[in-house]
Amino acid sequence: MQKNHINRRDFIKASSIASAGFMIVPRHVLGGKGFKAPSDKLNLAAIGAGGKGWSDIRNAYNDGAENVVALCDIDTNQCKSAIEKWPDAKLYNDFRKMFEERKDIDAVTISTPDHVHGIAALTAMQHGVAVYVQKPLTHNIKEARMLTEAARKYKIVSQMGNQGASNPGQVQMMEWFDQGKIGKVSKVYVWTNRPVWPQGIPFPKDTPTRPAQISAQDWDMFIGPAQYVDYNPLFHPFKWRGWWNFGTGALGDMGCHLIDPPFRVLGLGYPTEVECSVGQVFTQDWVPEYIPEGCPPSSHVQITFPATAKNSTEMTMVWSDGGIRPFHPDLIPADDYIGEKGNGNGVMMIGEKGIMTCGVYGLDPQIYFNSGERIKMPEDYHTDNPNEKLPEYGHQVSWTDAVKAGFGSKEHKALTSSFDYSGPLTETVLMGNLAIRSYQAGVTGDNGRMMFDGRKKLLWDGKSMRITNYEPANEFVTRTYREGWAPNF
Repeated sequence: MQKNHINRRDFIKASSIASAGFMIVPRHVLGGKGFKAPSDKLNLAAIGAGGKGWSDIRNAYNDGAENVVALCDIDTNQCKSAIEKWPDAKLYNDFRKMFEERKDIDAVTISTPDHVHGIAALTAMQHGVAVYVQKPLTHNIKEARMLTEAARKYKIVSQMGNQGASNPGQVQMMEWFDQGKIGKVSKVYVWTNRPVWPQGIPFPKDTPTRPAQISAQDWDMFIGPAQYVDYNPLFHPFKWRGWWNFGTGALGDMGCHLIDPPFRVLGLGYPTEVECSVGQVFTQDWVPEYIPEGCPPSSHVQITFPATAKNSTEMTMVWSDGGIRPFHPDLIPADDYIGEKGNGNGVMMIGEKGIMTCGVYGLDPQIYFNSGERIKMPEDYHTDNPNEKLPEYGHQVSWTDAVKAGFGSKEHKALTSSFDYSGPLTETVLMGNLAIRSYQAGVTGDNGRMMFDGRKKLLWDGKSMRITNYEPANEFVTRTYREGWAPNF
């Protein structure tokens, strides 16, 4: 990057924090019509550059439309493709050090395990850096509220990585609903075939040797704000999803994809109550396994929402995972799928006049009317999103475009999952996990038997982020942070 550009960038970034937000100087100012100045390119970084992080940073890079100047990961094997593609990008294993050293970073993709999302995103925003954060936005409800407020406070252009939010199918469903095609919705069913990783299993007691590429410092960074445990292949890579210390289970993994369509279509906000049940595992007669450290093998969650400006009736949403799905409604022909092909994931919104369905990401939206008529989204349907034909519907590129345009710009306001939207969505998803963890948590009674007082309907005050009828459940609104890792906000 040219020195004069770095100086100008520093000036802009300082100004953004003090006033209206970071904005790239338009190309015509620097070089006339058609001139593509260095200032038209963002300097990108990635925290978590393997797995989903690889596609996030690659899509944001957009075939060289932007620069990639730094990569942060604790496992060089996992991020090998990113290292090879951008050999000049400096490699870090500590995002805090990266932000302290690199003042030229404009925007960052964050695609770590769930437990790091909130701390990494807050750190980036406090350095004036725009953020793209994988779903779920955070590991707990309080962090989701924190990031929503931080994006406003620091005037940061933000986006959550639920790419289906930019799928034209979601716009089609909103149009159908706003036209009154299915009437008021009183019930929604959402389901997934996840988990597809080990879940509901005993916490590992062995301590295998760390792989050669992961140092003790690397592993300490992987742990980050979580409670320290030794390395185990049941935690890294991928399988961290099934442990509350790091992940958010099947609901956290898929909820932001599948709950997104009804949340958006119906204009939902904070729920009022939640109730759940979970699958049990028996390895001996009569005594279920007690594994509070791990997410359950399956769950069934019901969340109640008040009427909204768009949907003028109370509504209940029923979530199921672990391969449990709703039964086939009579209105939908028996040989038709009720979500995606194979019925593994899906959404059904039950309205007065019919049922609106879609698969994961809002794919293949349809309406089955009470009259027997059926409509599908036209094959040539398109939206005003200029990036919708790009990979993942241009979800990352729309974000980089908005970063260039600046906070409060029309491009920023057009984003489909900025934290103003994705923060409340994530809170709703994690509300289900709060109920699951309360259901799982037991205490030993006077008779020596386990008592499970949290297995009941929980009443929620969204504004104050509190369960009002069972105080122990509020432990799961936030988490206990490892020393030195608590957010400073």
